[in-house]
Amino acid sequence: MAQQGTEQRVDDEFIVDTEDCEERERAYRERGTARPITVVGNPVLHKECRDVTEFDDKLAALIDDMFASQKAAEGVGLAANQIGVALKVFVYDCPDDDGVRHVGVVCNPVLDELPADRRVLDDSNEGCLSVPTAYASLARPDYAVVRGQDAEGKPIAVQGTGYFARCLQHETDHLYGRLYIDRLSKRDRKDALRQMAEGTPRYETVPND
Repeated sequence: MAQQGTEQRVDDEFIVDTEDCEERERAYRERGTARPITVVGNPVLHKECRDVTEFDDKLAALIDDMFASQKAAEGVGLAANQIGVALKVFVYDCPDDDGVRHVGVVCNPVLDELPADRRVLDDSNEGCLSVPTAYASLARPDYAVVRGQDAEGKPIAVQGTGYFARCLQHETDHLYGRLYIDRLSKRDRKDALRQMAEGTPRYETVPND
């Protein structure tokens, strides 16, 4: 974005999203307004979002609201359709398995197809703000590369390992209309929905009609 305190430098192929995390996240969040989270069953979550084509003040304001919403819901990643906006953009504030914090924005993300020697699966628990209070084990590659654009439309690439790799894959899935529970077996998906029905979200959600 063209606003002070939110730029990231690029180191070789990948952006450096580990510097000034506290300052950058706070700058986004303090400009934004938290919105309620859409939950499974809302149509906006179940179809592919539109490409971002205008990198303007309206997009910048959306990103600010997304950071505010993510913080309010205590999440580590948030896709635009999770606050009801069908655009291909996600934000993240997520640690990797070494405890290193990553903060950033990706528009129009596309995951790299990993070569066989990089496809090591991590079968860990996964949750989602749009499936509140539910968790399930889901195998995903423990390394991910997402390519897209930043808030100004410049090409970027983001790489992640471990928990952060899971976050990058999870949020990209959202923008193509797929929730993590859609990757589960029928039995595990049913169990996740049961957990959601029995739980109480700790943040505001949008009721489904």
